[in-house]
Amino acid sequence: MSPAALPRLEPAGIDGWMVRLFDTIEENNLLWLTALTHDCEVAFGEALVDLVPSYTTLLVIFDPLQLSAWQARERLVDLLARLAPDEASAEGELHELATWYDPSVGPDLARVAKLSNLTVDAVIDAHCRREYRVFALGFSPGFAFMGLLDDNLTCPRLDTPRSKVPAGSVAIAGQQTAAYPAVTPGGWNLIGRTAARLFDRDRDGFSLLKVGDRVRFVAVDRHTFENEGGDPTPVAPTREETRP
Repeated sequence: MSPAALPRLEPAGIDGWMVRLFDTIEENNLLWLTALTHDCEVAFGEALVDLVPSYTTLLVIFDPLQLSAWQARERLVDLLARLAPDEASAEGELHELATWYDPSVGPDLARVAKLSNLTVDAVIDAHCRREYRVFALGFSPGFAFMGLLDDNLTCPRLDTPRSKVPAGSVAIAGQQTAAYPAVTPGGWNLIGRTAARLFDRDRDGFSLLKVGDRVRFVAVDRHTFENEGGDPTPVAPTREETRP
């Protein structure tokens, strides 16, 4: 269904509108969300403060000193009436993230294998086999929400999040996968670690990944991982794992 018949405009404070284009998560949503993002950049010009695309929505933040909320809404209504998918965005930049899959850095490999009724090797193969799209950036700088996972790998978050997840940790939760750019708390299932520098203040744009990019995880051994600058320090056990 064309999103032109579906969008809902929801107020997001005095300086924002949430444009809800879809109700379900699908890769083709990106074609429409990318198109609307580009159109907003042109239509709002200097009055635009920020655009935050996600799986099904686009948050539009504007300068209330230059535009009233209703003027901003009128611009969005006009854009939505003429919206067409950006077919060129289907070929987002491809990133290959060399990843070391090992229980020492991916302590939830066995849990995922059990929930998926697969062997650990089959979990790794399934995770590497698919090409993922970056749907959104958030949670922490450079954290990219990617999908969609193979149905066999879909599994819930941990009941108790870890207080400290090492930078580079590759993880899955629900239909999503991601790699942690920095040391943060986290409740996703850790299955490996990449040496890729996902967030760098000296990089133009800071984040290695951006919305619409394509990502493929490539399994490597420990030697290759360390040669690329990866940190092999094992993940600290959780409180549940250390409890007698």
